Amino acid sequence: MSIQTQLLLIPLLPLVGSLLAGLLGRQLGRAGAHWVTILAVAGAFGLSALTAWQVFIEGLGPLNYSVYTWALVDGFTFEVGFLIDSLSALMMVVVTFVSLMVHIYTIGYMHDDPGYQRFFAYINLFTFAMLMLVMANNFLQLFFGWEAVGVVSYLLIGFWFKKDSAVKANLKAFLVNRGGDFGLVLGVAAVAYYMGSLDYWEVFANVDAVSGQTVTLVGDWQWSVMTVICICLFIGAMGKSAQAPLHVWLPDSMEGPTPISALIHAATMVTAGIFMVARLSPLFEQSATALSFILIVGAFTALFLGLIGIVQNDIKRVVAYSTLSQLGYMTVALGVSAYSAAIFHLMTHAFFKALLFLGAGSVIIALHHKQDMRQMGGLARYMPITTATAWLGSLALIGFPFFSGFYSKDMIIEAVKASDRWGSGFATFAVMAGVVVTALYTFRMLYLTFHGPTRMDDATRAHAHESPWVVTVPLILLAIPSVGIGYLTVEPILFGGALADAITVAPAHDVMAKVSEKFHGAFAFGLHGFVTSVFALAMLGVGVATYVYLGNPKVAQAAKDRLYWLWTILDQKYGFDAFYQKIIAGGSLGLAGGLSRIFDAGLIDHGVVNGSARLVSRCARLARQVQTGFVFHYAFAMIIGLVALLASFLWLQ
Repeated sequence: MSIQTQLLLIPLLPLVGSLLAGLLGRQLGRAGAHWVTILAVAGAFGLSALTAWQVFIEGLGPLNYSVYTWALVDGFTFEVGFLIDSLSALMMVVVTFVSLMVHIYTIGYMHDDPGYQRFFAYINLFTFAMLMLVMANNFLQLFFGWEAVGVVSYLLIGFWFKKDSAVKANLKAFLVNRGGDFGLVLGVAAVAYYMGSLDYWEVFANVDAVSGQTVTLVGDWQWSVMTVICICLFIGAMGKSAQAPLHVWLPDSMEGPTPISALIHAATMVTAGIFMVARLSPLFEQSATALSFILIVGAFTALFLGLIGIVQNDIKRVVAYSTLSQLGYMTVALGVSAYSAAIFHLMTHAFFKALLFLGAGSVIIALHHKQDMRQMGGLARYMPITTATAWLGSLALIGFPFFSGFYSKDMIIEAVKASDRWGSGFATFAVMAGVVVTALYTFRMLYLTFHGPTRMDDATRAHAHESPWVVTVPLILLAIPSVGIGYLTVEPILFGGALADAITVAPAHDVMAKVSEKFHGAFAFGLHGFVTSVFALAMLGVGVATYVYLGNPKVAQAAKDRLYWLWTILDQKYGFDAFYQKIIAGGSLGLAGGLSRIFDAGLIDHGVVNGSARLVSRCARLARQVQTGFVFHYAFAMIIGLVALLASFLWLQ
């Protein structure tokens, strides 16, 4: 098999599986639908793993080629093509592996759902769209994959379309992402205008020629063209990767089935923005202003959105706000030019966050779809495998030494400390404080769910049990990389140049070179992790959670009563949702209502429709005045008409 055929099969297998399950679902049956789609994703994963082996082990160089050219317009080539290098190979493995685990898990989670075949068709289609995005060699295909994952996300969040909250959540996700995508469209258009191409490599080759150009946007204020391009592109990333203030869609998207939370909102789709910025590092390195903007946005997201997780009682929403916070860490890394650290955290986070989401789903299955942690407790004795894997995922999330999250998160913190970019001071505070917050909400979730006294009612407790193997096996398989992938890959990815062929960093911005001076191997770094301030902060969060939620639960209520103002701010999510609902949505509805009254009701209904009817009525009334029924009236009118015709004839002569 040629490398071109191999690469082409990777996205096509999930596409074919989706079409078969979607169009022939009734003929295939439930078992047939999941076997077709699982085998398709398994094939894509196997070929992705083979590609990664060829890239990382056998030294396959970057491969950029066109699969199909479908239009040539005014010098622009619109094509489907693949750019295969270390970055895309890594993303392909992550996407297909997590997708495979989610497909297997779905057999158990959705086994009684009437939309079983449709669900498998959707998640296979999502896998295809995500692979097209990460394998793209041009902006047009990037945009196609970007919008395709958004559309499939809309379908999956609202999968239970008879549920009003799910319909509202998928509409919210769709609209918020359209706001971010407007920035992406402007950025891509600016790239095409100034760079003269949509092909990545051609654009990167033209960066130096454009880097010194400026553009006037408002008044006489001159902006760097590269700054405008990068900020517009990053606004697109803010929507897809749920960065404040375009983050509001992600927590509400938990209304969709739990497998979707793991696949889309933890491991793949929400990381598309992180991937895009890293892929376009040659552009972003030209604008310190854009990078500082990215840094501040990421720092705010990492700390302040993580704080909201402390007051959440829905187990999935706790994990959702954790995702927002960790995406903020990745964005911070991008902002200090530590692109490799961002991608490294993207990879490790994909495994342990998918594990936590699927673990939450396992709990939901056992409790007959109850999600409120206040109605749980003591589940460890009923669900030992889910509990053990949840502990492993949680330790990875808080960055406990030697776990995968420790290597990626601590490297980001070290990179931020080493940076002198504007905003790095605030970012350092945010990522350090975020360590305490992460540990606090993570262990609060663990204790309220799996430990302490049970708060389940008798009927729920009587039916609580460990989930079937199709649920627990993916948990175990995800737990393995959650523990060990960081230790095994930290050195080659961050300091061995594994991503050097895909990521460009200006020498003056290379903070990872400074961090490498303190790195003396994965084992030594792990041992040193026990004596760092970061570990102390994490243990502070764990200690507070242990004291409050295991030792003295009344402290939590007392703290809420005393700090009710703070609890209210966090419970209201800083007012973002209320602002969007009242100002953006309300303003749009008010504007639409005003335009409707002016144009629809006033101009069209009253003026055109009703006005034409009134005109006809008045003409008819005038016509009735001359329809008297007397013959001499009609004869008189004929004589007058004849005289008028003769007069006009003579006048024309």
